[in-house]
Amino acid sequence: MATFKIHLFGRFNAHRDDRELDCFPSAKAKELFCYLLLHHDRPHTRETLATVFWRECTPEQTRKYLRQTLWQLQHALHDLFEGNCLDVVRVDKAAIRLDSGDALWIDVSEFERAFQPVKGVAGEQMNAACAEALRRAASLYDSLLEGWYQDWCLYHRERLENVYLAMLDKLMAYCELHEEYDAGLSYGELLLLQDRARERTYCRLMRMRYFAGDRGGALREFQRCETALREELGVTPARQTKELRERICADLLYRQMLPMAPLQSVSDAVADCPEDGSSVLRGLRKLRTALKEIQQHIEFEIQEVNDILDRHPGS
Repeated sequence: MATFKIHLFGRFNAHRDDRELDCFPSAKAKELFCYLLLHHDRPHTRETLATVFWRECTPEQTRKYLRQTLWQLQHALHDLFEGNCLDVVRVDKAAIRLDSGDALWIDVSEFERAFQPVKGVAGEQMNAACAEALRRAASLYDSLLEGWYQDWCLYHRERLENVYLAMLDKLMAYCELHEEYDAGLSYGELLLLQDRARERTYCRLMRMRYFAGDRGGALREFQRCETALREELGVTPARQTKELRERICADLLYRQMLPMAPLQSVSDAVADCPEDGSSVLRGLRKLRTALKEIQQHIEFEIQEVNDILDRHPGS
């Protein structure tokens, strides 16, 4: 069977052998197809689909409209797959199921598949293979089904945007750890295109520019942050962001230590220093600076969690 490429990011389109296809007889048939693609490989009851698409209609009307739309969709898929659609869409009295199998390549599915192995994994802890998969996945992203404003579509649009933001954040952290500053700065700019007032991103941009040898650029990132927060939210940068700026001004910024390293470093800093009080104090000052950076990172993680919970108070 031929492979069909379905793009749900941006404007919907379906391609076969580099030829764009559009044989859906109605907007509702296309909408149902897209909904099934986003929920592929799992069955949907007729009642659920009727509620999603015709919630304002009577039960008799919803059953009629669903039968008509399914008939239209099956005929459209029959034409797309040249009669071999039985393995793609399965309909019985109780449920409707779309099996993508090897017949369909779906950009959203590829996008989500790349994110699953690193869900809940810090960007600094990703391996090179996961980072490369995220890079490819992030390049697929665009706003879901451009121009569609159905409730179910808006929900998935926001959900996938949050996944995209998480991807970029992980890639920024990976690039910072591995000193891939140009790539990390690019991911930061993409993040700010989605959320101009994302303070945590500005802090990472500040650190990466500083470590790349551009202290002036790092300080300009603080100015950008200050302007964005004032214009978007009417607030000033957080204390941690101001302290980061002060450390950059004073040339006292050090690369972030790995998680759990400080617990070992406290004893090491004292045990490894000679019995010279000034040497011990210098080591402890450096350790204090590193601990403050880690504290800042943790506080921003907490703030991001709070922001997400504030956006979804009823969840």
